[in-house]
Parts: sequence; structure tokens; C-alpha cells
Amino acid sequence: MSAALISLCVLVTGCKSGGDKNIDLNRLAEAGSPYLREHADNPVDWYEWGSEALEKAKAENKPLIISIGYAACHWCHVMERESFMDTAVARVMNENFISIKIDREERPDIDQIYLEAAQLVSGNAGWPLNAFALPDGKPFYAGTYFPKEQWLVLLEQVIKVYREDSANVAKQADALTKGVQSNEILPTSLVATEFSRQSYDDIFKSWETDFDYKWGGISGAPKFPMPTVGEFLLQYHYLTNNERALKLATRSLDAMAMGGIFDHLGGGFARYSTDAIWHVPHFEKMLYDNGQLVSLYAHGYQATRNPLYADVIKKTLRFIETEMTSPEGGFYSSINADSEGEEGKFYVWTKTEIETIVGKQAADLFIPYYQITDSGNWENGKNVLFRRMTKEDLAKEKGISPDECGRLLNEAEAKLLQTRNKRERPTLDDKILVSWNALMMQGYIDAHYALSDPAYLEVALTNARFIEKNFIRDNGQLWRSFSQGKAGIDAFLDDYASLARSFISLYEATFDIHWLDKARLLTEYASLTFVNNESPLYYYTSGKSESLVARKSEVADNVIPSSNSMMAEVLYLIGEYYANDSYIVKSNDMLRVIAPHFSKNGPYYSNWALLMGLTTTGPYEVAVMGKDALSKSNEIRRNYFPTAFFMGGETEDLPLLENKHVEGRTMIYVCRNKVCKFPEEDVERAMKQLR
Repeated sequence: MSAALISLCVLVTGCKSGGDKNIDLNRLAEAGSPYLREHADNPVDWYEWGSEALEKAKAENKPLIISIGYAACHWCHVMERESFMDTAVARVMNENFISIKIDREERPDIDQIYLEAAQLVSGNAGWPLNAFALPDGKPFYAGTYFPKEQWLVLLEQVIKVYREDSANVAKQADALTKGVQSNEILPTSLVATEFSRQSYDDIFKSWETDFDYKWGGISGAPKFPMPTVGEFLLQYHYLTNNERALKLATRSLDAMAMGGIFDHLGGGFARYSTDAIWHVPHFEKMLYDNGQLVSLYAHGYQATRNPLYADVIKKTLRFIETEMTSPEGGFYSSINADSEGEEGKFYVWTKTEIETIVGKQAADLFIPYYQITDSGNWENGKNVLFRRMTKEDLAKEKGISPDECGRLLNEAEAKLLQTRNKRERPTLDDKILVSWNALMMQGYIDAHYALSDPAYLEVALTNARFIEKNFIRDNGQLWRSFSQGKAGIDAFLDDYASLARSFISLYEATFDIHWLDKARLLTEYASLTFVNNESPLYYYTSGKSESLVARKSEVADNVIPSSNSMMAEVLYLIGEYYANDSYIVKSNDMLRVIAPHFSKNGPYYSNWALLMGLTTTGPYEVAVMGKDALSKSNEIRRNYFPTAFFMGGETEDLPLLENKHVEGRTMIYVCRNKVCKFPEEDVERAMKQLR
């Protein structure tokens, strides 16, 4: 890396206001992404990613500015106000660069490349992400947020070095691109031995020091919900009776439900907590978090019957219904953290506001319950609603009945919500992403089981039909995004894997073979087009997609499970349902190359660990055949059985259902490895076999 470019490696924080408005709209006015359209009034001559921008850069020999963000990103909006709305900044960018704006949620493949470039350059990465690249897309420098003055200095330095030292810039671009290409080399060697219960048990032991026993979640700050970690802890407790695992899982669920990361008035979770105790959220709300957290709380409720978890599910799904569901049944992507140019303004309160709105009697309860202070429990007199006690504890402390306490608190919450709804709302990103919709669909299905509410299943079915109509082509190929009435962008591996997994769950909830066949269609298409001939693991991008400077794969799980771990689970389940061992062998091969990395990579392999729990113990195959198959299956599914999968109906349309229909009776077959115990008509006796 040249000395001139090394001097550019400065990441800063802070926020200033300013920028000249320009009423002319640039070409992003025609973009499908709401995030890109937000930049349509910028004086910057933005392009979308595509051949037009790349060819123009080559023809004019100008470097690319690749600016990546997303609609709910606070610092993305700050940099737009400071720099991209400023005509002086725009003039420098327009005269010397070809500037491309990218919505990372639509194009995670591009985002991943330049995010890794930023990590290699500076050791830091995040959004907004601003990369400088040659006209062919090879990055030679990348960073995150820059205040206006530093951005201008950076632009001038890049212009100078690009013109005066082009050979060294090209050399640096080659080196950085090779670094991105070689980063996360996929493992290829298979573990020779079979997995054992001991290898599964060792996972929890090696990860235990990463957990926060006091506040739940992974130790440290900021603290992100990691739903698959909670799922692993619940599964591990179920399979081993390890009480520490259950304590960690429930501590996380309790602390998040009571913390400021949960919207106590309107429902739903923010993206993460800025501290280690779930107190102050980074206020944006993402669909993928809420979908997975509904599933996690549903499983937590099944395992513990804690009414707090049921309340969280109901409030979160009410929020999804009222604020994040399209008229056609799709789910929107996110809600911004900012309103009126200020982070969190929509959600926070002063003590005086609360006292005025709810009245003295209710305020005497509400203020201690939600930790409200005169100076603000956050900053500058602002309070985030979070709590440390139950309503029963508060009632006892105040010497009133729990019913009276609950009534007054509920009335106060309703009044505050009514007032909040009159405020200027944060902006909504109304694009519909298939992978995130699949996670939310799964949440509705799991809530249907846990709370025995068929209305939740109907929402999942409506969403599935919307996706089938608008995203899936006849050969199983998927679009990724739907906006302004049309779908576009070739889907990625996470889209195929998450949708196939949710369709499998939808089959289990309906016994409609249509959804299982769709899951198999998606799986077969992905297996052909995302294959890596040098590894059992899959590429993130299809072989039919455009060629970028690097073709990457997702392996580690994060706030969303990796596409490879989801795909491995889907392959395993499809193999079980259709009695096709080739799918199971493929899944096992994927797990074998990952297993050696469990101990050193901590909980960031938690979805892989869930699959290991399933494979090392062997799943239960539950077949319910007869007129009352669905009702009996649903009765069983009210309980927590994480290593069982269900099939049935009145038609023997799967290999495991053959010869199991008994005329005039509804029989429950609990099987393992296709060997069934004595069939039962009584649900309780069947559940004893499962336990």
C-alpha cells in the first residue's frame, strides 16, 4: 500500500449538519430500492451498480466511488446530509469519479466484497461503507463514515494519487482484491470420524465462557440479539438436561423482553443495544431480527410456559401486522432509527411528558416501573423505557392489587402510544426481501404452534402465496427483492435456503404437500447453480449471476444464520422427507468440514451446532395419519420438540407415510431412522414416546 494511501486510513465519528439542497432529481429517482430513492435529490450524479456506470468509468478512466448503506442506517443519513447533499462536495465527486450508490440489503454480494476490503485496509468495517475502486471494480481503498471536511480531503488525495501514481494504485488494487478473494478460504477436507454425542456436548463447554450470565447474550457491548445462539441453548438443554444452558437462554429472553431494546409501547425489537445490558437501543427495527426473535420466544414459551414470552410474541406480531405488512401480505424490510433528523426521537420521553400524559396516579407506577428519571436514563433528559421488575413486584412494592397495577400501567402505555403515534414517524423501507420474509413467515408458524392461534398460520400462508406468485419462477429460480410492484435482482443462497426451510415448516403446519414440493424445487435449483466443485460448501452467488471481482461464500453464523448452515439443514430435512440419502450425505459433508472450527469460533457457528444436535441424536419422524391428523399434530406441536419433524394427512404421499393410513382412525407413529414404535391414537401417549 502506498504511503499516500496509507495516510487516508482514518476512521472518525461525529456528526455535523449542513449541505445545500438541490431540487433536481438524479437517476436514482427511478431505482427500485427506497434507500437509493432517498438519494435522488442529492446533487451527486449517482449511478446504480451496473454496466452503464462501469463502462463510463472505463471510457473516461475515472475511479469509482462505491457508497454502500441501507435505509435504517443512522450514520448513512448523517453522511448524506453532511456531504452528499452539499453542492461543493458533489462537484468534486461528479468531475473526478463515477459514483455508485448501493443498497446493501439488495446487493449483499457486492457489500461483502467491499466490506472485507475495508476490514483489510483499516481493521474496521461498517456502514456507510465508502470504497474507491478501479473502473473494473477492484478496490484500492475503503472506509466507513467520514465528516465532510475529511471526505473532501480524502477525495483530493485519491484524485492526486490516481492521476500521479496510477501504476501503484493498480498494484494496490490487485493486492487488495487478492486479499478479498482469499479471505475465508473454504475448508475442503472431511473429518474422517462420525459425529458423536460427545462432540456435540463439547460445543457448549467450549463456548460457555463467551456468554453473559448476568444479562444474557454474548458478553460485551454493543450487544446484538443472536437468535440462533438462544435456539442452540434451548436445544442443548432439551437434549442434555444441562440447567446452565437453560439459565443462559432464559436470562437472554428475560433481559431483552424487559430492556430498552424491546419497544414496550408498540412492540418489536430494535437492531441492537449500544450497551451490555440491553438498555439503550440503536433504534432501527429490522424484519430479520423480529422474525427470528418471534421464533425464539415461541420456543422459549414452549420450553418454560413463561407468560412474559407469550406477551412478547403477541406485541411483536401486532407491530409487524400494523407497521411492516404490505396489503398483499409481504413484509417490509425495516424502520429507520431517525426521525426529524434525530436518532430515537420517536421513541424517547421526558419525565414531564409522561406525567402530563398519563396523570399522577398512573405516573407514580409508570415512572419507577420504566426507570424514568428527571435527568433522563439515556441522555439530555431523554428516557428509554426499560424495566427491572414485574408488574407483580411493582404492585407489592406499592401496596396495591396486581390487577389494579396492571390496569393503570396498561392505560398509561395506551395513552403514551396514542401520543407517540402523532409524532413524525421514522421512514419505512418498504422493499420486500424474500429471505427476510421467510424468517418472518417462520416466526408466524412457530407462534401458531406455541400459542395455538390459527390466525398466525393464515398470515404465514398469505405471505407464502405472495412470495410464490411474485418471486418463484417455474424452474425454481428466485428473485430477491420486490419493490414498486415488481420483483428483481437474482436471489442469493440465503434466499433459497431460508425460503425452502420455511416452506418445509409450512408443510408441517398444513400437511399440504405443495409446500414441501416447492421446498425441494428450490433446493434442487440451488444445489445445481450455487455449487462449488472444490468444497462441499456453496457459493453465496449463483453461477448464472454477474461476475464480480470475487465470488464469496457465507460460513459463519451471525445475527442471521449463514446461508451455508441453512442450506445444510434444508438438505438434511429434504433427504429425510423424501427418503433420499444423497441429500443427507451432502448435508453431513458440509457439517464435517465446519465441525473442526466450532471450538475456536465460538457461538458464531450456532446454527451449524443446531444441525449437529439433530444429526448426532437422530431426529424423531412423526407421522400422523387420518381425518384428525392436523389437530393432533398441532396439539403435539404446542410443546417443545426441537429434534422432531412432522408429516401426515389423509394421503400417503411421502415414503415414510406408506402403509400408515388406517380407515376411520387417526394414528400417530413416532419413528426413528424409519423404525416406528407402536402407533397411538392418544396424543399424550404419543408424546411419551417422543420424550
